[in-house]
Parts: sequence; structure tokens; C-alpha cells
Amino acid sequence: MIPRPLALVLPLALAAALAACGPAPDTGSNPKPEAAAGQERAGDRAARLTGLYEEFWEQTLQLNPVQATFQGDHRYDDQLPDFGSAEYRQQVHDFNTRWLQRVEDIGEAGLEGQDLLSYRIFVRERRDALEAERFPSWMLPVNQMGSLASYAVMLGSGSVAQPFKTVKDYENWLARASRIPVLLDTEIANMRAGIEAGVVQPRVVMEKVLPQMDAVITDDPQKSQFWGPIANMPEDFSAADRERLTAAYRELIAERIMPALRKQRDFIANEYLPATRDSVSLAELPGGADWYAFSARQSTTTDLPPERIHQIGLDEVARIHGEIRGVMEDVGFEGSLQEFFAFMQSDPQFQFESEDALLAHYRGLEAKVNERVGELFSLTPEAGFEIRPVEAFRAESAAGGSYMTPSEDGSRPGIFYVNTHDLPTRKTWDAEDLFLHEAIPGHHFQLALQQELEGVPAFRRFGGETAFIEGWGLYSEGLGRDLGLYTDPYSYFGRLQGELWRAVRLVVDTGLHSKGWTRQQVLDYMFENSSVSEPDAIAEAERYIAWPGQALAYKIGELKIKELRARAEQALGDRFDVRAFHAEVLKDGSVPLEVLDAKIDRWIADQA
Repeated sequence: MIPRPLALVLPLALAAALAACGPAPDTGSNPKPEAAAGQERAGDRAARLTGLYEEFWEQTLQLNPVQATFQGDHRYDDQLPDFGSAEYRQQVHDFNTRWLQRVEDIGEAGLEGQDLLSYRIFVRERRDALEAERFPSWMLPVNQMGSLASYAVMLGSGSVAQPFKTVKDYENWLARASRIPVLLDTEIANMRAGIEAGVVQPRVVMEKVLPQMDAVITDDPQKSQFWGPIANMPEDFSAADRERLTAAYRELIAERIMPALRKQRDFIANEYLPATRDSVSLAELPGGADWYAFSARQSTTTDLPPERIHQIGLDEVARIHGEIRGVMEDVGFEGSLQEFFAFMQSDPQFQFESEDALLAHYRGLEAKVNERVGELFSLTPEAGFEIRPVEAFRAESAAGGSYMTPSEDGSRPGIFYVNTHDLPTRKTWDAEDLFLHEAIPGHHFQLALQQELEGVPAFRRFGGETAFIEGWGLYSEGLGRDLGLYTDPYSYFGRLQGELWRAVRLVVDTGLHSKGWTRQQVLDYMFENSSVSEPDAIAEAERYIAWPGQALAYKIGELKIKELRARAEQALGDRFDVRAFHAEVLKDGSVPLEVLDAKIDRWIADQA
């Protein structure tokens, strides 16, 4: 999983994931002589569109300065708009309306290749962002998967995106963080509006938020996670600056941030929680069925209805169960599938001895994979890569692993976050598939390469299609044997369990939000059909409750990439080159699945 802090905390400032964008451009076509004049005009249009995309992206970063910070553009590090306010939401609406009109006024006639692809993706992004306004996500600003409080810590701790290298950096955070109380008050007002409208979170989601906030709130500024920049202040700061900044940060934390966090925490505990709902389905909210169908379309970039996705999940679960039974035969396990799942979860041979041992194991996997990665990939990123443990304050609700993209300026590498919380549940057999998905060649290769693309508009370099991104991550798990992993049956079971888990998601996500399943039904299905620990099952079930539709992207995307590879292998036979296939899949960044399908068809024709 890739954490999307801006998409979670600032949903109205970013475009949602794109839906399919129509027929793909023919990148290999040549203009006919009789069309030369029209093609010249198309060239002028392409040049004008390129200029507009640059202007659009510059205005995007001005409108959303936190987006700029996460990308490594630090011109706006002192700014923090009130993202949830009615004024800002209107500003975003006007922004999307204006830019959609400007680009559509030029039109796509005569555009080819990347120019046509960029046009159609841009138009679809703006249309989707405007359509998303039908659904009042602004009334649901807080859940256990992401909140202003948690991402403020990510910025203010000095360990992620906000820089703390110069005196100006420290002053920038003082200015930005002073706005946090304003945003928290707006969230409270928006949640009150949600109570009035009957648009509230499930109780089970909000009960997890309180301990997260308690882990951040403290009476002693020096024990606060916001104290990190002061504790790690550069030695070259003057004594006067050190004294001034220390006093200013103490006042900021004690007098502004902590009172605002306590206010929101008390509101959630005393006013919001009593108004939350016992139901967990998005369909239970006003217009919720349409809201979920929209989320499913965005997540998968397909028009597959929830009912069809549910059946695909059931079919995949049955197929993967068959492969797992083959592993059971290989290891000589006598018993039922469920008994094997219990064995894989409970046997002490699959536990790490310590957090250090777990981290060392992952770093060993990095070295092992890098030895063979050249056999499958000719196109690899230049950005660096690190493995870090998940911060303690968010570990309880975090996934087993996640990836954060590198900054554009190279100051921050790509980061694979490994969750070391509740160590006995972190299994040795689960490590290899998790590394392949989140790190190399999964998210790190795909997302870092996307950011490094040349000649592609910034909205494509820094945007993303969840179905493509997560589909690639899951497809990467299937490359383990070719990369020297899965050398024992138990590790290969980890690969199958990872694939099974994503198939289960198709079943339970659609079950929750289109079939009326309860949280307990979801848990029961997980325990019966997969090898999952109780903490992971609970965290995942509540993730699907908080993020309706997001979990559908993984398996749908993986199935498409596998289908395209099989199509290419069958068509090309001995001429099939897996390195070239992977380069073709990755070279344009993430695209809707329909576009990927047409692109690979053209590549197959070119190879033939």
C-alpha cells in the first residue's frame, strides 16, 4: 500500500483517481501527406496544451502548498490553506471548472501519442473531480487511516517532508503550524454539519481515532512529537536563533497545537462518537449506493459493477485455494485448509526474534533482489531507497508495509515503511511478497520511475491510477521466483497468501458496501478463507470501512497486467522479452487499465 497523505487529509485539493479515458492514442502512426496541414495545426495545439499543463501545475501547487512540500518543492512551506472550508471548496470547484474549459476549448483533434494521452487523462481528472462534489466527503474528514492530526505529526516531526535544515525552514513551520487550529476547528464544524445531514462515520472507525490522538497529545512540549526539530536542531545555528526558536516552538506546541488537538479530541469523544452510526456500509449514507459505485469506478478505472467484482473475487479465492493445497502437499501437512492457515499463523518457527531481526531480514531481501533485478528490468529508477520502521504513534492501525515516494528534488529517497508493531504477527513467510510489492520492483520502481519521466506533464508524473499502481505492486509479488525468492514452500505460501488477500478484498469490500455485510461477517470470511492474524484482519476490515472501494484496485489491476503479459507471450512466442514488456508497462507512468490494454496491443504489433 502507498500512503496517500494528501489524498486522505486534503481530498478536495487533489484530483481523485481517474476512470478509464476512452480509446488510447496510436503512438506508432505517421501522418498522411494530405493531412500535413492539419497535423501542423495539431502540433500547435499540442504546444499550447503543454504550456497550459505547466501553468495548471504551478497553480495547483499554489492552491495546495502541502502537495508542493511532499514533492520537494519548498517555495510554499510556510502556507496551510483551510482545505475543508466552504471558501476553499468553492475555490477548488472554480479551479477545476476553469481548467477543464480552457483545455477542452483547444480540443484533442489531431493529437497523437503522449499528447493525446495527456489530454484525455487531464480532462477525465477534472471531470471526475467535479463529479466527486456530488458526495459530501468534506463531512467525513477524520478516520483511523488518516487525519489532520496524524499528518501534522508527519510534517512537524522533521522526519518526512517538511525540511528543518535552515533558520528559514524553522520559521516556515512556525507559520504553517500556527494554522493547524484553524483547520481543526473547520473539521469540527464540518463533522457537525455531517451529524445534521446524517453523514457520519461508523462508530468502530472513530473509536480507533481517540487512542491515535491520545498518542500525540501531551502536556510537556519536550515530550511532543513536534519537538523533534528542536531536539535535532543543526549545530551551526547561532545561540540567539537557538534560544528564539526553542521558545517559539515551546509556545507553538503548548499554547496552540495541543489545545486545538484536545479540543477536537474532546469533540469526537463527547459529541461526535454518540452521533456515529452502528452500520459500516457506505450504502447506508444518503446517496451511498451511487457514492460506492463511483468509488469503485475510480479505484479500478473500469465500469465493472460491484456485483461483477464480487464474483471475480469469489472465483479468484477458489483458484488460489487450489494452489495453497498444493503447498500443503509439498510440506506434508495433513489437515484442512483452515487448519493449515492456523498452523501458519501460530507456529513459532515463523516469528522474528526482534524488531532488529525483522528489519535486518528486509535489508537482506533488498540485497538479494538487487542481484537479479537486471534479468527482468532494463528500466529502473535513479532515486534512492530506504527501509524504515513505521512510527510508533500510528503503528497499531497501519498496514504491515507501505511506501512513500521520493521527493522530486532528491532530498528524500523512496521509503519502505515496515510495521514492527505486535511483532509475533509479522511472519517470516510474509516478508518476501511484502518487499516485492512495496519496495523493489513494486512501488519503488513504478512510482519513482513515473516521477522521473521526461517530456510528460507534471500532473501525470505526480498523479496516479490506483488500479495501475497497486496492480503493478501485486503483479510484482509474482516475480519472486525469477528474482531468487520463494525458494521454500512456506515463502511461496506467503506469495499465495498475499494474492489471496487481495482476492478476499474484492469479496469483502463489495460485501460491505453493496451487499450489507457487517464487520463481523467480513472478519468471519477472512478467517475462514485466508491465513490472517486477528490484529491484521481487524485493521484491514476497518480500513475497507474507512476507504470504500480503494481495496478493489489491487486485484483488478494485477489481473489486467497478467492478462496482457499472457497475451504478449502467446503472440510473440520466442520473441517475447520480459525486460521489454516491463519497460513498456512502466514507461508512461500509471494509466487507466483500458489505456494500458491498448498500449500493450500496439507494442505487441510493433514487436511482431
